[in-house]
Amino acid sequence: MKIIAGVDIGNSTTETALFRLEDETKYKFISSSIVRTTGIKGTVGNISGIIDVLKEAAQKAGIVINDIDLILLNEATPVIGDVAMETITETIITESTMIGHNPSTPGGVGLGTGNTVDIRDLDKHEDEKVICLIPREIDFEEAAAMINTALEKGVDVQGAIVQKDDGVLISNRVKKNMPIVDEVSEIHKVPKGMPAAVEVARPGETIKTLSNPYGIATVFNLNSEETKMIVPIARALIGNRSAVVIKTPKGDIKERKIPAGTLTIVGERNSLLINIQEGSEKIMETVEKLWPISDVKGESGTNAGGMLERVRQIMSEITGQGLSSIKIQDILAIDTMVPQKIRGALAGEFAMENGVALAAMVKTSRLPMEQIARKLKDELGIDVHIQGVEANMAVLGALTTPGSDIPIAVLDMGGGSTDAALMNKERKVTSIHLAGAGDMVTMLINSELGLNDIGIAEDIKRYSLAKVETLYSIRLEDGTVKFFAHPLKPELFARVVLLKENVMVPLPTDHSMERIRNVRRRAKREVFVTNAVRALSIISPANNIRHIPFVVLVGGSALDFEIPDMISDSLARYGIVCGRANVRGKEGPRNAVATGLVLSYISGR
Repeated sequence: MKIIAGVDIGNSTTETALFRLEDETKYKFISSSIVRTTGIKGTVGNISGIIDVLKEAAQKAGIVINDIDLILLNEATPVIGDVAMETITETIITESTMIGHNPSTPGGVGLGTGNTVDIRDLDKHEDEKVICLIPREIDFEEAAAMINTALEKGVDVQGAIVQKDDGVLISNRVKKNMPIVDEVSEIHKVPKGMPAAVEVARPGETIKTLSNPYGIATVFNLNSEETKMIVPIARALIGNRSAVVIKTPKGDIKERKIPAGTLTIVGERNSLLINIQEGSEKIMETVEKLWPISDVKGESGTNAGGMLERVRQIMSEITGQGLSSIKIQDILAIDTMVPQKIRGALAGEFAMENGVALAAMVKTSRLPMEQIARKLKDELGIDVHIQGVEANMAVLGALTTPGSDIPIAVLDMGGGSTDAALMNKERKVTSIHLAGAGDMVTMLINSELGLNDIGIAEDIKRYSLAKVETLYSIRLEDGTVKFFAHPLKPELFARVVLLKENVMVPLPTDHSMERIRNVRRRAKREVFVTNAVRALSIISPANNIRHIPFVVLVGGSALDFEIPDMISDSLARYGIVCGRANVRGKEGPRNAVATGLVLSYISGR
C-alpha cells in the first residue's frame, strides 16, 4: 500500500489530492486541501505552501505527513503576470485652477460669473459681478448676512465658494438665488481678483456649461487655442452636479504632456511597433497577427515599459537566469479609464482619461521546478517527482467530471493567467497559457471606480450588490426586493452594500449600484470571455473553435457567481457544451490538476 500526493502549484493557490494505492490498479481518494500559494508560482518560494497543504491534507486523512510515500508536482515552468495602466492619448493637463468635486451639499442653482473676492471685502466692489470666497472662520449665518448687506449696497454677488459644508445653509438665508459650491478644503489657494464661474445644477441633473469646453470658452471669452487647453477641465467636470472654474494669470498656465508610449511586439518571423494611442483592439490585433509571440518590449520612460522590465527583473532574480533569457510570452490589453490628477485643482479632482490596461506573462525554463523538487525532498525526506505538464494533468482531472468525454477542452482560470488545454480523440493534448485573469479584473475595478483599495475591489469582484432603501428592505442588483423582520443598522441606510456571507458591508464610494455592477461585469467580460475565446481558438483544430464539443471550467475563478455564465453564453453560439467541472464528482472546479497528477502516475505504471 502506497500513499501518493498530487500537488498543484497555482498562481494564487496550492492544492493537493491524497490517494491510497492499494495494488497495481486499485486506488482510493482519501483527502484534499487548499492553501494560498507562497512565493511566485514555480519558484522555491512555493516550498512552505506545499508543506502546509500536505500537512493539512494528511491531518484530514488521519495520517501524518511522513506517511506520504510520493509527492507528484506539475511540470509548471515559472510564470509571472503583472498589470500596468497606460494612458492612450497625450493628455494635456492645464495648471489653471478648477474645482469640480461634487460636494454633497451645494446650495442654490444656476451659473454665476465674476471676479473672486474675499467675503470680507465685498463692500469694496459695488456695481461689480463677484464670486465671494467664504473661509472656515466665518459661519453660515454671518456669511449670509454679509452677502445680503453687499447685495443691498449694489454688489452683484453671482455665487460663492465655501470652505465648510454650509452651502445649503447659506443659500437658505440669502435674498438672491445663486450657485454656492462648498467643501473646498484649500480655499486659501484660490487666487483673488481672477475671473471665475460657478455652476450648480438642479437636484438629479448635471452641469451643462462648465462641462462643455465651448461653454467655458463663452464664459471666459477664450480663443480657439485656449479652448483646446481647457478640454481636460471640461472632461473632468462631466457628470458633476456642481463645479467652479477660475481663470488664472497667464504666467500660471502651463501644460504637461504624458506620453502614451509604444509597444514592440516580436513574433517568430518579424516584429511590429504599435502606439498605445491606437487602443487595445489594435494591440490585440497585432498580437494575433504575430502569434506565437516571442517577446514584447515597452518604450522606456512609460508605465508599460517599466512594467514589462520589472517583470523581467523579478523573474531573473528569483530564477537566477539572465535578463536576456526572460521573454514576455503573452500580453492582454483592455480599454479602461485611468484617473489623472488635475494640476491646479483645489479639492483633489481627477480627470478620467481613456487608457489601456496591460497584463503580461513571462515563462522561463523548467529548471526552477527541478530546484523545488530537490529542496522539497531534502526537507521532507519523501520522494518527489515532476509528473507532467500542468495542462495535461488538468484535462485528466477534469475528465472525472460526470458527463464529460473526449475530445474535451479545459479552461483553467486563476489569478494571474488563463490556461487552456484540449485533449483530442487520440488523447493528445494541446495547451496554451495566456496573460490576464482574476487579478486583472480586480485592478480594472479598482481603477475605474477610483477606489485606491485593492481589498475593496477584490470584494466587489466576488460578491453581489444591494441598495438599502429602508431600514427594513434592500433592493438587490437584479431588481428584486428583500424584506427583513428586524431593522437594519442605521449606518447602512441609503448605502450600496456588498452581500458577503451573512453580513452587509457598505461600500466607501458614491457610485450608484448600477455603475458598480456595470464596471464589475464589464471587467470580467473583457478579461475572461476575451481570454476564453482567444485560448480556445489557439488550441482548437484548424483554429476553429466550433471543432470543440465540450469545455470544462476549472480553477478559482470558475467558482465566481457570474464568470462561468458569461463564458457559457459566449460559447453557446459555437454549439459548445460548457460548464463548471465537478472533479471526482465532489470537488467542483477545484483540484483538477492535483487529481490528474495522481491519475497520470497510476495509469503510467
